Amino acid sequence: MASVFLSPSTQEYNLYVTGNSEEYYANLITDAMIPYLNASGISYGRNDPNGSVSTSIAMSNAGNYDLHLAIHSNAAPEHLAGMIKGPDVYYYRDSSSGKAAAEIFANNLKIIYPTPSLVTVVPTTSLVELRRTRATAVLVEIAYHDNIEDANWIISNIEEIAANLALSVADYLGVPFVRP
Repeated sequence: MASVFLSPSTQEYNLYVTGNSEEYYANLITDAMIPYLNASGISYGRNDPNGSVSTSIAMSNAGNYDLHLAIHSNAAPEHLAGMIKGPDVYYYRDSSSGKAAAEIFANNLKIIYPTPSLVTVVPTTSLVELRRTRATAVLVEIAYHDNIEDANWIISNIEEIAANLALSVADYLGVPFVRP
């Protein structure tokens, strides 16, 4: 059975410009993904919301997952706060399967994000959650939570974002996507 480890942000200190935290909204999105994964026959594990990135990596590596999906929202550097928009999909630079997964997630996000040209795929070697997980890993920054338009888009589209991410998981794992 195809499987994914879900790793929503544990960063309760990263606050949205509208209120609440990155952790709060990442977990709402993850909760909303579960019915789609179940309907599509995809098994899943999930991090501990009270844990850390290290705990999430250890939990993922303790299982036999086909994909590790970290779900976050982004914030611009202080001097650009509120000025950057759009989803970023990160993968470990040296992982061809990570790049393939990131491209699937980005292409699907372009379908629902208001400005598709702002959806980017970003190779990196600096994110530990991509570097240290055994499964193919992607980290999706849904949009910028310090930008009022992006924050409101996330808040208003939890279900649509969740369905889109679950579709991307199914696409990557090669299983039919089924809506519950």
